[in-house]
Amino acid sequence: MTAGEDHYAEHEPPASLRPFVRTIWTYGSPNPSGAVQRIAPDGCPELILDIGSPYEEAGEDGVFRLQPQALFAGQMTRPLALRPVGPVELVAVRFEPDGARDWLGHSAHLAVDRRLDMTGRLAGVTAPPRDPQGQVAVMVAVLEAHRREHGWTIDPLVRAEVNAALAEAAIPARSPAEQRGLQRRFRDRVGISPRELRSILRFRRVFDHAADPSADPMPWLEAGLEAGYFDQPQMARDFRRYLGCTATDWARDQVELARSLASQSYKPSPHSPL
Repeated sequence: MTAGEDHYAEHEPPASLRPFVRTIWTYGSPNPSGAVQRIAPDGCPELILDIGSPYEEAGEDGVFRLQPQALFAGQMTRPLALRPVGPVELVAVRFEPDGARDWLGHSAHLAVDRRLDMTGRLAGVTAPPRDPQGQVAVMVAVLEAHRREHGWTIDPLVRAEVNAALAEAAIPARSPAEQRGLQRRFRDRVGISPRELRSILRFRRVFDHAADPSADPMPWLEAGLEAGYFDQPQMARDFRRYLGCTATDWARDQVELARSLASQSYKPSPHSPL
């Protein structure tokens, strides 16, 4: 990690956490621009510990307020706008779409489009600055202790549906009763409906198919068609829905954390058989 430069890195979780955690990522920006950054939904909740200055988040009233030093970010279904107020350094756990239910301790639906204060839960937890490996080790220790104490589990029916969505597999035929049962379990474990998750994953794939999502001009239509959109208007509606702007505006304006996240792949990591 070079002093004075931005960095973003993803770290493999240990085998015991892989059914629940997709990756642990670290990010640092010693001299952020202060620009507003739009973060796209990716279908995964996250646990974030700020080591530097926390971001400010725009509320529904348009007012920017400081985020807590430690937070749980639930599933996102609408735009999120952040801006840095000082040097940024953080470590974050990106859970699988259905992997955070037991860490959260209640229905994942209650965290949708919310950033929950975790400073109480992580009281006394500190991560070493400018040491990504040390920061990852701290988060792994926190998660492992909680997993062992609370016996984290995966709902096999929900996981199968999540995997089908990730693989872009066809939706299987179900009876109305089976569909209602899946909806209830999915709402509890993932927070959103299977259909909403598929929509978010399709939108996320636009960035996976873009060679450089921050480039301007960028062949967004080509990336959208490869991601599964029928045409440009359909993709444009999701840009408005999930980012609150056009693709061109996003490519022109995004820097730092937003650009780093968009340029990384969100493809699933292997699960342990459950």
